[in-house]
Amino acid sequence: MSHEKTLIDQALNAGKGIFRLEPNWVPRSFCIPGRRLKLHPNDYYAYGPHRGGIDERWFASTTKADNGPLTTTDEGLSFIWVDETHHVLLKDAIEIWGNEILGDKIMKKYGGWRAYSKFFDNLGPLPFHLHHTDKMAAHIGQLGKPESYYFPAQLNNHGGAFPYTFFGLNPGTTKDQIKACIADWEKRDNNILALSRAYLLQLGTGWDVPPGILHAPGSLLTYEPQKASDVSAMFQNIVWNTYTAKELLQNNIPKDKRDELDYYIELLDWDLNTDPLFFEHRFMEPKPVKPLEEMRGQGYEEYDIVYKSEYFSAKELTILPGRSVLIKDKGPYGAIVIEGHGTFGKLSIESPAMIRFGQITQDELFVTDKAAKEGVLITNTSSTDALVMLKHFGPAA
Repeated sequence: MSHEKTLIDQALNAGKGIFRLEPNWVPRSFCIPGRRLKLHPNDYYAYGPHRGGIDERWFASTTKADNGPLTTTDEGLSFIWVDETHHVLLKDAIEIWGNEILGDKIMKKYGGWRAYSKFFDNLGPLPFHLHHTDKMAAHIGQLGKPESYYFPAQLNNHGGAFPYTFFGLNPGTTKDQIKACIADWEKRDNNILALSRAYLLQLGTGWDVPPGILHAPGSLLTYEPQKASDVSAMFQNIVWNTYTAKELLQNNIPKDKRDELDYYIELLDWDLNTDPLFFEHRFMEPKPVKPLEEMRGQGYEEYDIVYKSEYFSAKELTILPGRSVLIKDKGPYGAIVIEGHGTFGKLSIESPAMIRFGQITQDELFVTDKAAKEGVLITNTSSTDALVMLKHFGPAA
């Protein structure tokens, strides 16, 4: 413990309240990488082909990935980089020095960091699935999982095989129709997408996805702020002529409920799924945090990009070429640089062109409560290119 305290103190002092985080790669056995995460082409199966390809990178995570019995010890957990030979889990740092990192109010109210974000990068669509509410997740000792989506242009040089997402259920869909789809899992294609509708995904926009909403994410690389949980249940058994193992439906279901069709209906938020104004209520366009001319005059632009959830939020920040700006925020946050290079307080930052598995980068940071409130001086050292980063925040204190 004393050794970890020394390392945390060293990292805090080096960054003046800002941590550099190491890349945190997560494979999924049911996914095909879209190859837009900037990983070296030879490294997308670095966990071994049996684990599936790497199609996620998690940011500022204190949440372990739920990838079944082969999940590695620290899979999904972010490390603070201290120096070339030392690092410490962000989770452990918060358990030791939570008041200094997150602030007294957040620690008192939540007891830790209750959010994380990720890049999700799949070549094709995912199965139609949902994430549990707190009530249903409690049955397996977990937290519910609301999430959100934003589609950054910088990481979408191609749209993948199917840049459309199915959300919710058609108004008028019955619970018996959903139960029939589950009952047909091992008999035939359950065709559950016939009960839903697809939306074309638009770069520079996003969606709010509360727990209990069925969705089949499309193939754009997605920035996904979310609550600190990794629970889900798949409802679609055939995706692009590929079978979805039934264990992906049942994995986060109590063993004594796995054959009860009515239990799966309880996972759904029926009103949200069948909302006739689903687009109006869930779609998110970026909103400038201040008048654009005012911000541009000071050398930057900043937008709220995720703003409909009480559990997390996110912003996109651009520093204009050759400018320095003091940016203040209301609380701690994780940040990922997606374009350009410069300095972030005392630390150098840059968006890499390519990353080897296990390599340290200079694109990911965690800003502590005090540093965020006092403000971070961010400088774009390029005379031609924008410096762009995405920032995600946990629930307000």
